[in-house]
Parts: sequence; C-alpha cells; structure tokens
Amino acid sequence: MTGDFKTDKRELSRVLATDINFDVLRRDLIVAERNASLFFMDAFIKDDVFEKIFEFLYKIEPKELKHVKTMHEFSLIKMPYVEVGYSNDLETVVTAVLAGQTALLIDGINDVLLVDIRTYPVRSIDEPDKDRSLRGSRDGFVETLIFNTALVRRRIRDPKLRFEHLQVGTSSKVDVAIGYMDGKVDSKTVEKLRKKLKNINISGISMTSQALSELLVPSAFFNPFPKVRFTERPDFASACILEGKIVLIMDNSPAVMIFPNSIADFMKETDDYYFPPLTGTYVRIIRAFVSVLTVIMTPLVLIVMNEPRFLPEWLSFINTDDEYSISIFFQFLLLELVVDGLRLASLNTPNTLSSSLGIIGGLILGEFAVEADWFVPETIMYMAFVAIASFAQPSFEMGYAMKFSRIFLLILSELFAFWGFFGGLAAIILLAACSKTFSGRGYLSPVIPFSPRNFARMFVRTTIRNKQH
Repeated sequence: MTGDFKTDKRELSRVLATDINFDVLRRDLIVAERNASLFFMDAFIKDDVFEKIFEFLYKIEPKELKHVKTMHEFSLIKMPYVEVGYSNDLETVVTAVLAGQTALLIDGINDVLLVDIRTYPVRSIDEPDKDRSLRGSRDGFVETLIFNTALVRRRIRDPKLRFEHLQVGTSSKVDVAIGYMDGKVDSKTVEKLRKKLKNINISGISMTSQALSELLVPSAFFNPFPKVRFTERPDFASACILEGKIVLIMDNSPAVMIFPNSIADFMKETDDYYFPPLTGTYVRIIRAFVSVLTVIMTPLVLIVMNEPRFLPEWLSFINTDDEYSISIFFQFLLLELVVDGLRLASLNTPNTLSSSLGIIGGLILGEFAVEADWFVPETIMYMAFVAIASFAQPSFEMGYAMKFSRIFLLILSELFAFWGFFGGLAAIILLAACSKTFSGRGYLSPVIPFSPRNFARMFVRTTIRNKQH
C-alpha cells in the first residue's frame, strides 16, 4: 500500500473488482470529516455488529483523530471491537477481505485496518454418521475452522495446547491449523509438518482434506495402506492430542487429519474408551480378529473349494456340491464388484429409500443369481459376511486397503493355491513393513520392530489411574 488514500482505494477496488463482483462491496463514508472506505464480502458480515461500528465511527469528532497517524493507534483508542489487525501489504489485505474480514481505509491514516466481524454459513455440530458412538458425545466437527478448534479447546483446558495457523494454496489460500500439546508431541514431527505445509506450491486444493493428505504424505500408487487417519469426532481428536499426536484442521472440511499413524492406531476406536477395560479389550480383540478374517477368509475358501483334498474331514461342509456356471474365483471377484456397486448406489439413494432398496436389491440379486447357476449359496454367504464384517474397521481407508489385499490374495490363490496364498501374504506384510509413518517410524510398529509392551496395548485397554504426586 502506498499510504495515499485515493491511490490505495483505487487499487483495492481494481484488485477486488468491486464494480464486477456483486458480493464484494465497497462502502464509502465520512469519518471525522475525512474520507473513508470499507471493503467487505456481503455474505460474511454480521449486520448487527456492522451497524454498531458504523454508529461509533460516525460519532468520532475531528479533534479525536488529530494526532492519530497509523491504524495501530486508531485500533487502540477508537475501535470498540475485539478482533482487529492492520496491514500495509496489498496481498494480505486482499486475502483478508476475500476470507471475510472487513478492510477500513481512512484518509490521513497510514495502513489498512482489518476488522474480523465475519460469520460463516454453518450447519449444526451433529454427530457424524460414520463415526458414531454408543455412549460418547453427540457433537461433531463442521466446516468452520474456528468452531472445530473451539470443540477441542472445550475438552482440553490446558495452556500447553497449541493451534498454529497457516494458509495453503496460492489461489485457494485455505486456512489450516496444526494442533498439538507442547511438551508431549515430538517437536521434530511438528516442524516437519510445518515445513511441508509452507512448501506446498499449488494454486488450489480441491476436495480439501484428501488432497492435502496426498501432498503431505505421498505414497506409491500400489500401496493401499493409509498413513493418515481421519476423524469427525472432537472427543477422539482430543484424546489423540493428549496422547502426543498432531491434528491438522482445515477450513471447509469436517474431517480432521491425525499424524503420525501406525497400523496399531487403525485398530482403535472411540468406543474402546467408553466401556470398562475388560469390555474395551474384548472389543479390540474382536475387531482385530475380524479385520484379519475379512482379508484371508475368501482366499482360503477358494483354495479348499478348488482343491478339496486340502480340506479336513471335519470341515467338509465348507465345500459345495451345487452346480455352477462360473468358477468360484470369478464368483468371488464378481461379488466384490457387486458389493462395491451396491455401496456406491446406496450413497446416491434418498435416505427414505436406501434401506428398503438395499435389502430388496440384495435379496433379488442373490436369489436370481443362485437360480441361474451363476453363484452358489456358499460364496454369497461368505461374501455377505466379509461385506458386513468390514464395517468393524472404523477407518474407511484401511477398510479398502484390506479389500485390495483380499483381492490380491484371491488372484494368487487361484493361480498357485496355498503357495500363492502364503506368498501373497508375505508380500503384503513386506509392503507394510517397508512403509513408514509420517514421523519416520515403521508402519507395523509395535509388531516390527517388536515391542511386547506396546503390542499388548494394541489389544488390552488398560485401566485409567490417578497420577501419584
């Protein structure tokens, strides 16, 4: 900014295109017999607060501004509002206005006053559909950054809780906040995340959180294992912060990212801490067992159906004597695609119809597929179990990683039977073992490298005890 009122007003009007954009407004007024201009976004202002500020500005006498030379002085003695700032940088002022702040120029006073009287359209903080809890809180993150930080602050009333603000994207300039507990978090990991965010050099971030996670934690295309965990629950995010993890909150996204994560972190869920230790331990063990079972069940069934000689006598009921036109391998593969197709269809089905259409569609498709000798009832039953059991995994991304691992094992089991199954299993474990978390630790820790204490904590929900003074 030049410091000349007319020049700065003309330049701001040009850059913000107030004569073209109907929602970017310039309001000219007289303050203490001086020319002044306000620049703001129509949709973001609070009308009642704006009226109060106008009323105060109009009451300022010329003698009161006689010795005021900068907006810093003006904000100290003449601006009756909490959130104010000032700047003489054109880009900073333009970004602030486009983000919803109000810029005030007054002839004869240097710099531009930035008043944060914005309000965003926001939905209620209802519990998210995906991360529901039986006994936990019923609130959830929303698309407004400051509301999300407030939900965490409400749960952690500690002065060591930090929220650092940054902007990402040269055009979108999305507001992000890094949240962590000072003294508990690994400072090197925080610095690494801070540098990565500052070094992002793209015009904009589409689809917000997912695009940002790919920029922060790049992964090989064929590696399905997620390195970032998402949550829409403030209680879970707060618990992770207290454990020494970092949360990354983005404006315009209710999904909060958590760093760093090993495979053990994807085995935990909010409900584990809302039940007694014994119940929480049982739930964790069941979740881990079911997750492993969803990966290996159909490949093993495929092997014993193709090679009945491998099947013990007491498990002979697994095999089928029914006639079928499509091989067992292609039955499982088609059912994998059908399950995903029905899941995608349900996302676009109106809520009032989704349950009934899903049940009817599954029954009709299953019955006619069996009657047409496309499928045998056993393969449909096994895939139904796998489809339902996959929801035991709270992370959507890890659920698909297990799905891709299962398909990989299916293909190798069809080609090489048990040798293919065990070889594929070894390849999956090797791929995960070679992966690193955001902090650089092994992805399979505490399994590889093995830590008995941390391995036990994967499954055992310990009793919370008082600290000894």
